[in-house]
Amino acid sequence: MQFDTCRRLVAVVTLCGALVAPVRVAAAEVLVFAAASLKTALDQIAPEFEAATGQRVTVSFAASSVLARQIQLGAPADLFISANTAWMDVLERNGDIDPASRVDLVGNGLVLIARAGQPSEQELTPNFDLRGQLKGGYLAMALVDAVPAGIYGKAALTALGLWDDVQDQVAQADNVRAALALVASGAAQMGVVYRSDAQAEARVDVVGVFPEGTHPVIVYPAALTATARPEAQVFLDYLQSEPATGIFKAQGFTLPHG
Repeated sequence: MQFDTCRRLVAVVTLCGALVAPVRVAAAEVLVFAAASLKTALDQIAPEFEAATGQRVTVSFAASSVLARQIQLGAPADLFISANTAWMDVLERNGDIDPASRVDLVGNGLVLIARAGQPSEQELTPNFDLRGQLKGGYLAMALVDAVPAGIYGKAALTALGLWDDVQDQVAQADNVRAALALVASGAAQMGVVYRSDAQAEARVDVVGVFPEGTHPVIVYPAALTATARPEAQVFLDYLQSEPATGIFKAQGFTLPHG
């Protein structure tokens, strides 16, 4: 009788262990919401982090505005990386992120692109004939009133006095990578994207560089969400380590402090 009782106890413990084990594995997976322009970099960084730590990372890419709204609605993200400070500020005011974890991760530049084979890049000025360069075609941009790349782009074109000339030829895309794809595929004559996006796509060339003073400083803040798993801090730390920052720099991003 005692033997049967012990055997049943062992069976229960074994069953409990089988039920608990998957929960522990799932808890170790970090869900990252990241701006679309970070895709090429994070697609390289995340596997290297997994190989070094044994922890799994899943990254969901979209426009910062879309991701921020999803977090506001309760999406189970652990870490948010925005392409501008404004959307991170919204989440911080609403208590959706841990403000103590917030860091400025990387920076970027803004460029005008066209299909590959174009003349060498130049700094854009108010004298640049953008409407003429479009040749009746479209200027691809991320959503100019919601998505950071589009907001930066509209600000830069406005500062140069070019926005009024081309606004009726702007093809707005859901995010900056979608705008990049329009130019790469030939669906748009030119586009406004981040420097890192242009570097990631061999089918486009940079034809113009927007001076930094024409748009707000491009900063990518990162922060843990208010409901983040503890493992998320490990990945956030890794993103600031030398292996990760080396990848960011190689792909056209800048570091906020040097």
